[in-house]
Amino acid sequence: MQRYLASWYSPALNRDMPIAAYGHYGFALLLVPTAAADYLEYERFQLLDSIAPLVEGGKVKVFSVNSINNESWLNDNLDPRYKALRHQQFNEYIFNEVIPFIKTNTSGETKIIISGASFGALHAANLFFKRPDLLDGFIAMSGVYDLTEYTRGYFDMDVYFNSPCHYLPNLNDNQLLDRIRKSTHLHILTGSGDYEDPEGSRRLSGVLNQKGIYHELDIWGADMPHDWTT
Repeated sequence: MQRYLASWYSPALNRDMPIAAYGHYGFALLLVPTAAADYLEYERFQLLDSIAPLVEGGKVKVFSVNSINNESWLNDNLDPRYKALRHQQFNEYIFNEVIPFIKTNTSGETKIIISGASFGALHAANLFFKRPDLLDGFIAMSGVYDLTEYTRGYFDMDVYFNSPCHYLPNLNDNQLLDRIRKSTHLHILTGSGDYEDPEGSRRLSGVLNQKGIYHELDIWGADMPHDWTT
């Protein structure tokens, strides 16, 4: 499997941001880490090994970015307003820096599916719903899609507009909704075992059903915990 690492100083985040790429051809799979993990997390926990035949066969090229959640919602020492701004800056980093990087290293026509687990699942779904013109779908694993689960009671308009279960029910922009509805790659997956929250996935699925947005909801059994084995 071809593997290379890159990094650049991000104007959006005002810090160096590394990225890992795997493979040589195929649609692009953009991975967002869990919680406060890093850009090599999916490699360490052998997700790349599990999809190696697809990567080596030229079906998919994988890009994995760093998390800044420890500079945002997972840092209890920061002012919550700063946390919200940092979240917004991460969105801009993905839209204005990572996606152009992917296009440069694939092609302008390459489809990009974004994916993440746990907190990464919220990021993946949220980023797609915001910019379905840039992203072609998402795979959200073991997530909750209400940002207030992480904000410890803080709420402002940046929280609202980064919390899919808050803003999607009120989304009435037909052009944006039509773009979202055109995707055939919206996948919400979760277990029902220890530390999983399948109701979070059911809640997002219910919102999508109300909006007429086709998607897959796959809830596994109680033998599937909130862990890498799932």
